[in-house]
Amino acid sequence: MKDGWHETEVRVRYADTDAMRIAYHANYLTWFEIGRTELMRDNGVPYGELETQFGIMLPVIESRLFYHLPARYDDLLVIRTQLREARVRVHFEYQIIRQSDRQLLVSGYTMHAWVTREMKPVQLRKVAPEMSRLFNELVQNPE
Repeated sequence: MKDGWHETEVRVRYADTDAMRIAYHANYLTWFEIGRTELMRDNGVPYGELETQFGIMLPVIESRLFYHLPARYDDLLVIRTQLREARVRVHFEYQIIRQSDRQLLVSGYTMHAWVTREMKPVQLRKVAPEMSRLFNELVQNPE
């Protein structure tokens, strides 16, 4: 982690772009997902393990994106991800930066809820205390 941010790189593929060779706006949500799953994996909290071992899922309940500059075909992007809250809600912040010039292209966040496979709310600390501890250790700037 660099300055409290986890970083993952992804290259804009031709399939990610529109006719103007600019990254299609919805792809940023996919890149946010890559950022958060890699942050979790790299810190001992693999998303798949939450589902298979504990029956817990993290559906997105809110997302917000701010588009500053476009990403273009073949740009190498740095997905910066930070966990801001991991209690009842789980709040991830993101920045997507073009690697070549370090320009901020998109910023935003996603909010998630801890739920069972049946989509019932659940408290992670009661079902998986060790996972809860790991998540809480990842929180940056806890409120």
